[in-house]
Amino acid sequence: MAAAGTCGTGTRSTGSMVAAASTNNVTSFQRRGPRASGADSGCSRLVSIAGTRPSVRNGQLLVSTGLPALDQLLGGGLAVGTVLLIEEDKYNIYSPLLFKYFLAEGIVSGHALLVASAKEDPADILQKLPAPLIDDSYKKECDEDVCSHKMEPDIKMKIAWRYQLLPKMEAGPVSSSRFGHYYDISKRIPQELIETSKWHGFFLPEKISSAFNVESCSLTPGYMKLLQFIQNIIYKEGFDGSNPQKKQKNILRIGIQNLGSPLWGDDICCTENCDTSHSLTKFLYILRGLLRTSLSACIITMPTHLIQNKAVIARVTNLSDTVVGLESFIGSEKETNPLYKDYHGLIHIRQIPRLNNLIYDISDVKDLAFKLKKKLFTIERKFAVKKTPYLRRLQTLKNIYGENCQLGDMICCPKIKVCLSNKEFIQSFNV
Repeated sequence: MAAAGTCGTGTRSTGSMVAAASTNNVTSFQRRGPRASGADSGCSRLVSIAGTRPSVRNGQLLVSTGLPALDQLLGGGLAVGTVLLIEEDKYNIYSPLLFKYFLAEGIVSGHALLVASAKEDPADILQKLPAPLIDDSYKKECDEDVCSHKMEPDIKMKIAWRYQLLPKMEAGPVSSSRFGHYYDISKRIPQELIETSKWHGFFLPEKISSAFNVESCSLTPGYMKLLQFIQNIIYKEGFDGSNPQKKQKNILRIGIQNLGSPLWGDDICCTENCDTSHSLTKFLYILRGLLRTSLSACIITMPTHLIQNKAVIARVTNLSDTVVGLESFIGSEKETNPLYKDYHGLIHIRQIPRLNNLIYDISDVKDLAFKLKKKLFTIERKFAVKKTPYLRRLQTLKNIYGENCQLGDMICCPKIKVCLSNKEFIQSFNV
């Protein structure tokens, strides 16, 4: 080849090299050796693991959370070796969906699973995972949703034309083999995928006995058993990043449900000054140490709204790499507020990881809302377009007429005339 001749002798002229390279349609500048020739497969510069991709920001290996919109908000995905903490909503309706998305993505990507729960058998959790959607099915769902939500021109909210072109956070997949998949929550994952997957279950009532005693340790028996179980799986199955793996490398996805609840033997949610206040934080500290030296990623759902000690919540947040909070409108005043009528709750990105640093990043995206459709769970950013006019005019009324002023009131006075309705605001100031 021209490249070999150029690097070997170096006697050809520049013109002959260019002509030879153009004739063979290859560049004359190639690395010489086994890597260029591909004779030694063990000398590959980049190890490829299914269902992963490197971060464009820092090169960190990423896995998908199972929700492409959330991946986008977290900087491309969940970094391997980190903890994703999901702050459960008040009635624990929507947080299990994110938990199941994470596990379903692991099965579809061929990753190993470790499911831990004190409430539900891990085998039952896997049976309730959503089914993956192919590209055509997802596009059909999007088209049906757009058609069902069309509004008449005379009642459509009038906003600036530049805001009408803003896209939602959700975007359709390019191919079924892309990073991150979409799932149909109305259907269950095929049994064949579960049977071919490799998973490990930790069901607390079966793993711990009443005779189990902890000596000179601040961890509760449930937390200690779980840490031992995770450590054994990481080391025995070859997910330890510090030791070379003999078999093909893979990712371990760890899912822990309702951590910190009384079901785990932790009374941190029952009283403000509990005896085991450091048990949860110590568990997270040890867990994160295990993850840092292994090819694994962990998702934890926690009822932080039940923890009365705010200092414990702050420590839990600092010991987590990524923190996402869910705020449901069920049972709150926002459920009947016209401002939130198109959504089921808010999603808060508390922090995103900045690895190998002492501080963490805070997301600059604040106007996020989620919607649970018939088959899809979506995250949207267009919430800010509707939120700003409502709150601005409502705050104006409250400044004049007090905090008891509510949406839907019709107020007329010589200087201000404001009409609050579900679809449109009409405001005129004669000041």
